[in-house]
Amino acid sequence: MSQEIRNLEPKQLWNKFADLNAVPRPSKKEERVIAFMKDFGTTLGFETIEDEVGNVIIKKPATAGMENRKTIVMQSHLDMVHQKNADTVFDFDTQGIEMYVDGDWVRANGTTLGADNGLGVATIMAILESTDIAHPAIEALFTIDEETGMTGAMGLKGGLLSGEILLNLDTEEDDEIDIGCAGGIDVTATREYNEEEVPEDAVAYKITVNGLNGGHSGMDIHKGLGNANKIMNRLLFGAFENFGLQIAEINGGSLRNAIPRESVATVVIAGMYDEAYVFDMQEIIGDIKTEFKTMEPKLAITIEKTDLPAKIMDLGVQEGLLRAIYTAHNGVYRMSPDMADLVETSNNIARVIVKDGEISVGCLTRSSVETSKMDLANALRSAFELMGCEVDFSGSYPGWTPNVTSEILDVLTDLYEKQNNEKPKVVACHAGLECGLLGTHYPEMDMISFGPTIHGAHSPDERASISSAQKYWKFVLEILKNIPVKN
Repeated sequence: MSQEIRNLEPKQLWNKFADLNAVPRPSKKEERVIAFMKDFGTTLGFETIEDEVGNVIIKKPATAGMENRKTIVMQSHLDMVHQKNADTVFDFDTQGIEMYVDGDWVRANGTTLGADNGLGVATIMAILESTDIAHPAIEALFTIDEETGMTGAMGLKGGLLSGEILLNLDTEEDDEIDIGCAGGIDVTATREYNEEEVPEDAVAYKITVNGLNGGHSGMDIHKGLGNANKIMNRLLFGAFENFGLQIAEINGGSLRNAIPRESVATVVIAGMYDEAYVFDMQEIIGDIKTEFKTMEPKLAITIEKTDLPAKIMDLGVQEGLLRAIYTAHNGVYRMSPDMADLVETSNNIARVIVKDGEISVGCLTRSSVETSKMDLANALRSAFELMGCEVDFSGSYPGWTPNVTSEILDVLTDLYEKQNNEKPKVVACHAGLECGLLGTHYPEMDMISFGPTIHGAHSPDERASISSAQKYWKFVLEILKNIPVKN
């Protein structure tokens, strides 16, 4: 771990972030970070609880003179998205994140940084450890598995917390105060197919789509970024219609909450079409690169000969798959009619796998309106059921309905304006914050979300602003001093 990270200001925050990033913490494999956090709490001498699903709660009494203030819940999630560049050798299960300073940014060496939501976790740790920061009674809530199902927030039981105000530290623009978020649902289409022998006169090609930006499938979905699965499907569809291309294998995308950056396919073409296929594909590739030249200047699409595969898909199922993926909506489905520039409903075609007689297509559908979420999910289900897939809905979680009369919102907006001489942006986001689920367990809790500036979350381009972290830290300290008194 680079010492230059530990020397950044505020040192309390960056040192805790460095400690945390030394611990592997992939979603659904949080055993080590749970143990790390429990040890942290017990070492400080505070009441430390691990609930039945793995969330960790650490309770710290109010500092002198703050006992009459409302108890607050400070909340962040322990897990992080694991993404790396194709040429990066790194084992997320055993290695700590390798960080470095790049101007005003902290970055990771070829992987996601874990600032989402590690900087929030580090903030809470620094405050728990402090002896000179004024604050009311704190219940620190560290949830698990936010990134791949929100099972921590979903499994939290009522009655464990007594706080009246929740500060969620998972927002990624330091001039925003979040009062609402989208819900989500996983849509998974699967089916089996018959494998056929490869024709004797066939030639095989490996098609690779890479170099895309990727990004957060909620916060970045409106930017017009390329989706590797949709681009690959376009290449396959055109060659299938024109040259009878047959698919042996597809491996596209990775996590549902990340816009897919890469896709690789192995295909065969009749030898008689070899030259014409390559020529035609170069024209299509040129068209696609022209379309994406502004948003995806590093987009690379390569077609190279490879060894013949053992088997290929039968054409009937293949045609249905290509048409279903072409039909399936990807990107923004509806903008909010109530909040300017807010994406209401969207879908990310995140994962496409074709191999060994099995097809799997994974999507994450988001919406701040439950009925709109299910409308789009049903549209996707219809597209894939028409080609014979079984479609499963899972991992559904609710959105967080904005409360514009929130007492803590008034506190934060007033403090932000005094500190920065400008008003903050009060927004709802198209990401899946845990506040919606936590609100089902604690419906009377007043909730707000904010955080430092983090760009490129869920991709190896993830980076955290150093100057923003300084601004954010000062904001946090002022908030703690100005929590309302108990009723």
